[in-house]
Amino acid sequence: MTCVCVRCKNQFMARPALSAILELFKPITWFPPMWAFACGVVASGVSMEGKWLLAALGVALAGPFVCATSQAVNDWFDRHVDAINEPTRPIPSGRIPGRWGLYLGIGWTAVSLAVASLLGPWGFGAAALGLLLAWAYSAPPLRLKENGWWGNAACGISYEGIAWATGAAVMAGGAMPGGNSLILAALYSAGTHGIMTLNDFKAVEGDRRMGVRSLPVQLGEQRAARVACWTMALPQLAVVVLLIQWGRPGHAVAVGGLLALQLLLMDHFLGSVRERALWYSGFGVPLFVGGMMVSAFALRGMGSGL
Repeated sequence: MTCVCVRCKNQFMARPALSAILELFKPITWFPPMWAFACGVVASGVSMEGKWLLAALGVALAGPFVCATSQAVNDWFDRHVDAINEPTRPIPSGRIPGRWGLYLGIGWTAVSLAVASLLGPWGFGAAALGLLLAWAYSAPPLRLKENGWWGNAACGISYEGIAWATGAAVMAGGAMPGGNSLILAALYSAGTHGIMTLNDFKAVEGDRRMGVRSLPVQLGEQRAARVACWTMALPQLAVVVLLIQWGRPGHAVAVGGLLALQLLLMDHFLGSVRERALWYSGFGVPLFVGGMMVSAFALRGMGSGL
């Protein structure tokens, strides 16, 4: 017992470097929810006068707080898979020693909720839901990520839908976002399911060995890639149709043009899915999120984002 306690104490005393903690929080992943929150702000139709600080706080909550927490939690519960797929990650490499990965996930959850309390009931509730999904995605007993259908849906809802709706609600003083805004948030959440599948191609071998049933594992890589492409494309096509019906033809053409470019890139991606998944993420996903902001401005141009 004494030896175990001494070992635990030594592991706690061996604190990780700030650079390793920042790498654990994966800043590159913060962009999608931050962007979605900004889209909700734009779609709300509310004047930014006197509300810049509120909007900036919300964007920060979506990225460096809630999203960063989800990354720390995911890396802790994925440490055995990462030891196979990405052994240089902070936890399997030992740069985040002992149980520090878990402590950081718990601590940053508390910090995120404290920051969220500054945004009122909508901001706090949305952050709490996003954090709940983050833990459910990675941690047992639910561990939604073990099934690609459920795990990717949780990420899409959290990263895009909740962030968009929260941005709109916070700017409107806590009022429920308009129906059109919620529809767009739901459609882009659905499209993000396909984007999340792109991330699974780099981890196929480790997922198979550790029993993680990502879509490439369940469906095979080629079929999963096609499902991902359809999942990204169809919601955007629906957005184009809706924008036309809402009397925003110029915005519909812009979103349609961005979708057409994505379809060209998808055709190239499908030629070699594992090798080109990261390539498509780098070039296709920015077009996807560009369409999000175009559609948000379409609602703003309607006067109230309703």
